[in-house]
Amino acid sequence: MPHDTQCNGSRFSVDCPSRLLFDQVAKKWSMMIMTVLSGGGIQFNDLKRRLEGVSQKSLSMTLKRLERNGIIARTVVASTPPGVRYEMTPLGLTLLPPFQAINRWANDNIDAVEMARVAYDKYHSES
Repeated sequence: MPHDTQCNGSRFSVDCPSRLLFDQVAKKWSMMIMTVLSGGGIQFNDLKRRLEGVSQKSLSMTLKRLERNGIIARTVVASTPPGVRYEMTPLGLTLLPPFQAINRWANDNIDAVEMARVAYDKYHSES
């Protein structure tokens, strides 16, 4: 069911469901998880090792949020001890082209961004 009527003519309306989805998908760990999963399914512990600095709680909460939104799928793996495998869904895979473009932009422009930060900090520390 379309939610256009709840957006009051603007996707930036506080009541627009796409605003909540954007907030959840555009978070740092969400984007990193989806980037890792773009290479194929992976088990929880391997995912945690790949995402240096993520806490177990943040990773678990982000995975649940992405699964709830249909972006990733969770499968229990019958092993000893039991494991859990995560992978992108067909819906989630449609997010990869924009994320890859953002990643390329970040890699291509990190030096310019860092120079802008240094200039900003210098200017604001002198005033």
